[in-house]
Amino acid sequence: MPLLDRDGVKIHYDVEGSGPALILTHGYSSTGDMWAGQVPVLKDAFTVITWDMRGHGRSDYPEDQAAYSEEATVADMAALLDAIGAETAVVGGLSLGGYMSLAFHRAHPERVRALLIIDTGPGYKKDEPRDGWNANAIRRAEKYEAEGLPDTSRASAEVRLARHRDATGLARAARGMLTQRDAKVIENLPNVAVPAIVIVGADDTPFLAASDYMASKIPGAKKAVIPDAGHSANIDQPEAFNAALTGFLKQAGLMPT
Repeated sequence: MPLLDRDGVKIHYDVEGSGPALILTHGYSSTGDMWAGQVPVLKDAFTVITWDMRGHGRSDYPEDQAAYSEEATVADMAALLDAIGAETAVVGGLSLGGYMSLAFHRAHPERVRALLIIDTGPGYKKDEPRDGWNANAIRRAEKYEAEGLPDTSRASAEVRLARHRDATGLARAARGMLTQRDAKVIENLPNVAVPAIVIVGADDTPFLAASDYMASKIPGAKKAVIPDAGHSANIDQPEAFNAALTGFLKQAGLMPT
């Protein structure tokens, strides 16, 4: 079980396969285990990194709220690439993981070979909708703080798969990583100059408009809608999802045909 020490915060990660690096980042309150259906189809062409964000799964849950932020998450991703000796990578994720992938590209565009943006929103240009998003994130934090880990039997598939030691890390992650402060990520979409695909489940209603927006703003972006899939399109319909993902990678010349 590899652990990366980030200034005393241990980050759990797994590496499988060989070839150029590809890092997949999970959604909020999920873990790297959500990518179990993708690693087998990618590991022959890529060195695939999956990991647990701080406050999640098998990574540490630091007590200091300041340890949880977009900047810290992006730095964790860069450190993971450094740990396996990868200067560049295909970078992708679902939901919060997709947003962090876009944030990583904004911070380190020279390290990104392609972007995989899955059931994700790019943030907000205006303060009012951002404030609404943040208020919801804070409510989630407060619920975790008051009630602990919830019954996830009705949650989306990537959350049902997740195992956390307790709710403290999720509460702090909601306050520090799920909340947003500015419009830098969404404003950077037209500057993406690498191959990109936006994938969304057809039934993931809250993220359909955001997916359309990203596909229109990222130059040359591809888009794939996965039928009969919700927020965790890669788990709900793995065969269709994997076909869309590998088809994009092959078309972009990043994976053998």
